[in-house]
Amino acid sequence: MNKIIIVDDIEINLTLMRHLVNKLEDCEPLCFQDSAQAMEWCKHNDPDLAIVDYMMPAPDGLEFTRLFRALPGKADIPLLMITANDHVEIRYQALECGANDFLTKPIDKTEFLSRAKNMLALRCNQKKLADRAAWLDSEVKKATLELRDREREIVFRLSKAAEYRDPETGAHILRMAHYSKHIADVMGLSSDDQDLLLEAAPMHDIGKVGIADGILLKPGRLETYEFEIMKNHTRIGYNILADSSCKTLQTGAIIALNHHEKHDGSGYPNQISGDAIPLFARIVAVADVFDALTSERPYKTAWEIERARALIKENSGSHFDPECVKAFFTNWDTVLDIKKRFQDA
Repeated sequence: MNKIIIVDDIEINLTLMRHLVNKLEDCEPLCFQDSAQAMEWCKHNDPDLAIVDYMMPAPDGLEFTRLFRALPGKADIPLLMITANDHVEIRYQALECGANDFLTKPIDKTEFLSRAKNMLALRCNQKKLADRAAWLDSEVKKATLELRDREREIVFRLSKAAEYRDPETGAHILRMAHYSKHIADVMGLSSDDQDLLLEAAPMHDIGKVGIADGILLKPGRLETYEFEIMKNHTRIGYNILADSSCKTLQTGAIIALNHHEKHDGSGYPNQISGDAIPLFARIVAVADVFDALTSERPYKTAWEIERARALIKENSGSHFDPECVKAFFTNWDTVLDIKKRFQDA
């Protein structure tokens, strides 16, 4: 049902207009003898057509049109102004204010119905365009979500591939990723950045797929030359991920390359320090080391949580970014909940 507001300070004119509007199909006339009351109604409702008389107490037709067009969502709603035959200058002003068409007094029934139908047809097309735009927006969002789902699957499968060659478990990947998100949350990163970190962090060691089993799976301490080879997993991981057009994989590349750098510059592969280390890599460094310490491996037993906490704190400012360490230990129950939730098989 089309809502048509009629604004005129003379009752008999409203009666005539109401009668004419009732001849239109699927139209409901809403009459206002007080233009201020009509404007108040328009602040909370959208008519499909506004019919406004020029000669009214304030606000008159021109001022009403200005105010109407200034309301949110009212810029394109058809407005028909009623003027006298000799009001040519008024018509020019009305056009500048936003009127779409005119009727002259006395109102001709046939002309009124034709102009009103034209205005309503215009409004109908506007609504169809708006619906089409809303549908397109919905489709874009749906396609974006599907793309994100595919990206998540790629990340999962890449991480899974590394898992088959690495003694670290899938639960480790989940824990360190959620620890990383926790740190990012405490540090005030946006929800989008937190989600990005959660998705990208599991790829931190993807480069280990390029390390020989004799080194990767060695049950004891690595020899110096073996450790030098092991360090290459950071560059291998970067090279695997860096050329992707996917933001998640690009972020994973940055983390893979830099998560073994240390705050004091003694890390690898590039010995960068402090803020020169990308923030996501600084965050992952804390999360990864803590979980590695507190997890059992074929070549070591799990450390007690308090012992691992002490080591992280002791290395704050040398190995780790102090701000990341501080954030990690904030809301400590969240860390314990993550550790409990994602347990090794």
